[in-house]
Amino acid sequence: MAEQYDVVIIGAGPGGYNAAIRAGQLGLKTAIIEKRDNQKLGGTCLNVGCIPSKALLHASELYEAAEKSFDQLGIKTGGVALDLAQMLSQKEDAVEALTKGVEFLMKKNKVETFLGAGEIVGPGKVKVGDKTLETKNIVIATGSEVTPLPGVEIDEERIVSSTGALEFAQVPKHLVVIGGGVIGLELGSVWRRLGSKVTVVEFLDKILPTMDAEVSKQFQRILKKQGMEFKLSSKVTGAEKLKTKIKLSVEPAAGGDAETIDCDAVLVAIGRRPHTVGLGLETVGVKTDKRGFIETDHFRTSVQGVWAIGDCITGPMLAHKAEDDAVACIELIAGKAGHVNYNTVPNIVYTYPEVASVGKTEEELKAAGVAYKVGKFPFMANSRAKTNHETDGFVKILADAETDKVLGCHIVGVGAGELIAEAVSVMEFGGSSEDIARTCHGHPTRSEAVRQAAMGVEGWTMQA
Repeated sequence: MAEQYDVVIIGAGPGGYNAAIRAGQLGLKTAIIEKRDNQKLGGTCLNVGCIPSKALLHASELYEAAEKSFDQLGIKTGGVALDLAQMLSQKEDAVEALTKGVEFLMKKNKVETFLGAGEIVGPGKVKVGDKTLETKNIVIATGSEVTPLPGVEIDEERIVSSTGALEFAQVPKHLVVIGGGVIGLELGSVWRRLGSKVTVVEFLDKILPTMDAEVSKQFQRILKKQGMEFKLSSKVTGAEKLKTKIKLSVEPAAGGDAETIDCDAVLVAIGRRPHTVGLGLETVGVKTDKRGFIETDHFRTSVQGVWAIGDCITGPMLAHKAEDDAVACIELIAGKAGHVNYNTVPNIVYTYPEVASVGKTEEELKAAGVAYKVGKFPFMANSRAKTNHETDGFVKILADAETDKVLGCHIVGVGAGELIAEAVSVMEFGGSSEDIARTCHGHPTRSEAVRQAAMGVEGWTMQA
């Protein structure tokens, strides 16, 4: 007789493995299935996404600082050289340690792990390899995959996705990044610091198109000052691979004459799409929309006992969003109250400086007809940023004009990803800009810029 589970989770990324941990904590008999070729848990994020990219971002930041900034701080290095093989190796060390950590957490929480492709073969039945697992609940946490670009075939050597961009054996002389979103800008900035000429081609008229327009504009100015080049309102229509170079055909997005860009590497970063094909969804009647996202209502699919979380359902494709989905979904399965406030999910770009955003943008508030007030503060006037020669950027806080409730926060600056957490917490508790403005912040810290911006909502900024 087949072994019975309370929950079987398909996919072991941040959504899947956190669902498994929470299920184990709540005493549910749980299995998790992962089909990744390297047989490592952690999904895209740990293996070829968030974690390895941050390892390269950190290392390349230090390399550029040593090469360009140490002298002005009074540090003589005697010359700096790049050891790319070692830089890539330390990235793999970080990935290895964290994937092993996930394995440990599965054992700690008594979660049984199965390696292979999971497929739903009937109500409450999931096949993996030659085994069929029977379960009361199936949680689909299969994440997303790279969106391909017609006319530009990825080979993961010279024309790469985000995966191949983590593995270049040598620094490209000229890297063209197709897509001005988070992934393209992060990985483009890594290779620019290491010596590449980087050109970003974006279909829309601004980079980071979903973020606040003022943030996008100032951030592009900062990246341009660093040496990154931009071709906005443009589309790549084809790529010809020659022996020593790649010829890209680029046209105006609105139509017009094409031009050719010669380069020796291309990163396709136009977005990601849900990974929902081949799961046997049609076998039990799970509905997807026209883009392939699984349709859900509070993580419940159209089929009793089948749930879905993370990148394969609608919402921001972010690891921390998938983690919150995971906890809420499992708690609902366990008969508890499960909920995610998607308005307080932060979005972070881990470039230098970082960009972080939560809640509504000015454009969204205007479109919705919401009366709001703005408080802004530049890092140029922040004592810690000034002392550390890290003055690019600003903090912007948007609050309801009548109630003062914080509606959004947008930060460009060093450490923005950490600073945004304060605004997220205040928004989660329904707090006001005055709550931030009248809370004591340590001095000298960058967090004071958040407080000063909050003061600015009511017009009493003190340090600028």
